[in-house]
Amino acid sequence: MTKKPQKIAVLTSGGDAPGMNAAIRAVVRSCAYHSLECVGVFRGLQGLVEGDFKMLDARSVKNLINRGGTFLKSARSKDFLEKEGRTNAYNNLIKEGIDALVVIGGDGTFRGASVFIKEFNFPIVGLPGTIDNDIQGTDNTIGYDTALNTVVEAIDKIRDTANSHNRLFLVEVMGRDAGHIALNAGIGAGAEEILIPEEDLGKDRLIESLKRSRKSGKTSSIIVVSEGDQIGKNIFELAEFIKNNMEGYDVRVTVLGHIQRGGSPSCYDRVLASRMGVAAVDALLEGKRDIMIGTQNNKMVQVPFEEAIKEQQKIDLELIRVADITSI
Repeated sequence: MTKKPQKIAVLTSGGDAPGMNAAIRAVVRSCAYHSLECVGVFRGLQGLVEGDFKMLDARSVKNLINRGGTFLKSARSKDFLEKEGRTNAYNNLIKEGIDALVVIGGDGTFRGASVFIKEFNFPIVGLPGTIDNDIQGTDNTIGYDTALNTVVEAIDKIRDTANSHNRLFLVEVMGRDAGHIALNAGIGAGAEEILIPEEDLGKDRLIESLKRSRKSGKTSSIIVVSEGDQIGKNIFELAEFIKNNMEGYDVRVTVLGHIQRGGSPSCYDRVLASRMGVAAVDALLEGKRDIMIGTQNNKMVQVPFEEAIKEQQKIDLELIRVADITSI
């Protein structure tokens, strides 16, 4: 019979996402509810390697649920990629009497956790925290909803000036390998075109589409570009191409950048993070390990790390059709 953990550590790793603080809060308070000790690991996996730990109780996480970012900090860790670094991390956990770990992050975090479990047979449960929503096995990741709303609000403001000056705006959003933000925010903001890595529109087709839009009476346009799209990888070169092939269009570029990561998390992300944090501690008390907590059809599910990191979450093809129809 698996021994129930008595002291659980929690960390955030990789890129920060709104709602991570809410998830930490839920883990800490769930531990308090079950009379377990909880330890915060600062600076992610690097903090695990260096033993940057601090005891947390229910009051340690007050006034956190509405804050973006992560108060535990996050960092990339080259040391954790090496066996020596992971061994140091394991020794630090054992030294502190920690017998289970909750990691909040994305694909890279889960891959590192999976390797660590295989090497040291240490109980780890993961929570998907990334604005990209590219983790297999969960309908939504912590931070995705907030990022979408941030992007839509920004595009709404850009459209006001686009309409005022008959301009075409290229708006670059995050999504190096996945177009979930661009596609959903583009539909939500009424973009004329949406460029994503999963579908190569091609420059010629883009120009044809813009010409059709102008012919139909549109005097301004918004094109949402995922940073990983093939023709939009250099958005300024794409803007120059459009200028050279579309006379009369005043083309401007806006790169939203890291504004998408920040800000107070939406109610949806706060609730999602809270549910996932509680579910993570429940899973560890059930003796589970090597799993991610996800949400499917609004139900909490346990997904093996191996499945979660096997491939990226695929784009919903129906949304591409919706975007094509509603942008005419």
